[in-house]
Amino acid sequence: MKALVDKILEEGQVLKGDILKVDSFVNHQMDIKLFNEMGIEFRRRFENKEVTKILTIEASGIGIACVASQYFNFVPVVFAKKTLGGNFLGDAYESEVHSYTKKQTYNIKVSKSYIQKGDKVLIIDDFLANGRAALGLIDIVRQAGAEIVGIGIIIEKGFQEGRQVIEDKGVRLESLAIIDKFYDGKVFFR
Repeated sequence: MKALVDKILEEGQVLKGDILKVDSFVNHQMDIKLFNEMGIEFRRRFENKEVTKILTIEASGIGIACVASQYFNFVPVVFAKKTLGGNFLGDAYESEVHSYTKKQTYNIKVSKSYIQKGDKVLIIDDFLANGRAALGLIDIVRQAGAEIVGIGIIIEKGFQEGRQVIEDKGVRLESLAIIDKFYDGKVFFR
């Protein structure tokens, strides 16, 4: 997606450890015009699929999932929680997820009230690196007996194993920007 690639080249910063900092437009401050264009693109890429829920993981996926929802007839957006507040009641689906960026493992949870058998779930997230967050979300959808329509990713690190991990699970993956490599502080795309 040209607008996203241009924004990454203009504002993204490559940090030590192959981390791409896009917090000025994706995961700290959000560029809503760009999010809107990404939502339209996700709808285009999944135009032949029925979607009844969009699932993401807190926190960075929530913004794009909410904006994209309007292009899928305003279906509910559900997000897996990494930490539970006192208002979380009832049974939950759980899965373990390791964050590449934060180097931390979380036990994510989704209330059984919000994803159920018969739901057609589109998973949306900001980054795909090693695929661990996506695997956790796939696990939760399958625990619920729901159908996974596919996974939409804003930025994929194509040089890491995430795509293969997802495809090995038989899940369709659509990424809006795929990074081939980082070299000398620059981003190179496929």
